[in-house]
Amino acid sequence: MKRTLLCLLLLQLAGCKKFLDVVPDNVATIDNAFTMRAEALKYLFTCYSYLPASSDIGSNPALAAGDEFWMVRPYSTSETPWQIAQGFLSANNIYMSQWAVNFRALRDCNIFLDNISKVVDMRQAEKDRWIAEVKFLKAYYHWLLVRMYGPVPIIDHNLPIATSAEAAKVPRVHVDSVFNYISNLLDTAAAGLPEIIADRSSELGRITRPIALAIKARVLVAAASPLYNGNPDYNGFKNYDGTPLFNAAYDAGKWKKAADACKAAIDACERNGMVLYTFAQLGVTLSDTLTRQMSIRNSTCEEWNPEIIWNNPNSTTYDLQRQALPRLDPARIGNESPVGAFAPTMKIAEQFYSDKGVPINEDITWDYNNRYKLRTATKAEGELILEGYTTAAAHFNREPRFYADLAFDGAMWMMQKKTFHIESKAGQIQTRKNIYDNNVTGYFAKKLINWKDEIQEGQGLYIESYSWPEIRLADVYLLYAEALNEVGGPQPEAFKYIDRVRARAGIPGVQAAWSNYSRNPAKFTTKEGFRQIIQQERLIELAMEGARFWDLRRWKRSMEELNKAVTGWDVDQSDPVFYYRVRTLFRQTFQARNYLWPLDSWDLLNNPKLVQNYGW
Repeated sequence: MKRTLLCLLLLQLAGCKKFLDVVPDNVATIDNAFTMRAEALKYLFTCYSYLPASSDIGSNPALAAGDEFWMVRPYSTSETPWQIAQGFLSANNIYMSQWAVNFRALRDCNIFLDNISKVVDMRQAEKDRWIAEVKFLKAYYHWLLVRMYGPVPIIDHNLPIATSAEAAKVPRVHVDSVFNYISNLLDTAAAGLPEIIADRSSELGRITRPIALAIKARVLVAAASPLYNGNPDYNGFKNYDGTPLFNAAYDAGKWKKAADACKAAIDACERNGMVLYTFAQLGVTLSDTLTRQMSIRNSTCEEWNPEIIWNNPNSTTYDLQRQALPRLDPARIGNESPVGAFAPTMKIAEQFYSDKGVPINEDITWDYNNRYKLRTATKAEGELILEGYTTAAAHFNREPRFYADLAFDGAMWMMQKKTFHIESKAGQIQTRKNIYDNNVTGYFAKKLINWKDEIQEGQGLYIESYSWPEIRLADVYLLYAEALNEVGGPQPEAFKYIDRVRARAGIPGVQAAWSNYSRNPAKFTTKEGFRQIIQQERLIELAMEGARFWDLRRWKRSMEELNKAVTGWDVDQSDPVFYYRVRTLFRQTFQARNYLWPLDSWDLLNNPKLVQNYGW
């Protein structure tokens, strides 16, 4: 069973001191852990156990610490991410820090690599595979650190217990050195990893070569991006000894390395049968419209579908789905188990294209200025919006991903056993039931909900939980298009890969869409214009998957986007005339220092060779 790995991953969480790299004086214990294969396997899964719980709202900042979702206070889940979303992160209040846990992870990975050779009842080929897996994990934990903190110490090996206190004070390393270390370690790991998981009954979730190459592509695209590549904000950011931690000069060669890494990852994935997902379930006959919706929805929610490069078994989605799922079934209105409070914001709804495949404010056929006016759905629109229902004009003539990923007042919502519709004005089925379990924006995250979920009698709730998709093929296609554009501007190969994603989404290719429907028909012909197109394509295709939070940072666009107001519909109103008024929920603030997390003052006091991040 694929759940077996999850159970094993949760075993033997190792404790250690807060800072980072000294082997404890427990040699006998470590020796015992590597006497036989069965014990070493437990230690291997200890190394896996530090993988982040990416689907957990309370521990993954990329879900709820940005501008994609909002909730009403008091929150029905952890308030921690909203402290960041509201601008309360500080050097004295460091929310959602990953510093200590990832250095513990690196410590255990190094212990494993130092001792796996001692195991006597294993073939060398199996040892080599395990070593490759742990090297990947070691690279990945460094990646999580550099993504959050920028320059960090490289923990290539653990220091012996006899190391002096002064020698144990490890400094930060130039950010390029950290990225190069991660990239090289991923190459080493990839060489020893299997192409596929042969034993799918018990090993799904373990690392393969396509996973390693896809993560390398993500890492190198980040390294080439404006936050890390010639960022003038960090010109004076120096290490304890006065040496710079960032390069002041932009290096275009980083994009070439990123493009090559993306292509290598794509080739490995496609060689092993990975394709963009299309829905074709036996016994289910759907219209083209609904088949398209199910292809889009299940590319995320169907575990280990052929588009998924890596599902993270440390992170399943039961609670995330419960928080996002509204009370769909009017026959079971008393069931309080589905919360429906994890609400996409209006800016997310408005970023989706029109049905012509261009931004709604660019489409010459779409009435952008009157998008908040009322309109009643006709029979022809009945698969998307309830026939005869009055809703906002903004909900009509939108691309298929809009209807697949989001629900709104009047929207249709197909589940496996029944199709429902949303009624979310005051007094209707999806509105406030108690102090916090209500949707605050008027939008629901349909994308996160598995179509097999079922609201049952009483307080029963069946959730088809799935492991979190850390990376899928569409992501890598878009990374490749982005890197190619940065290398040489708009080009056929870049259009090819972005258009593959758009074709699955049911919209025209970039050149056709902009040429025929945009107020700026030549936009795709320049590097700057095509960059904007690629970035919006990523924000749409990967919406609500945790990509936006980090993409805005690496593009240096968080100052632009996270200083805008968080808005939604006026959900406390019952009359459509008043409900469909845009309401400000919060005015976010984002400062340049927020691009990187601060270091804890305790770590700075204990290790004077560490320096605080810029602006903190």
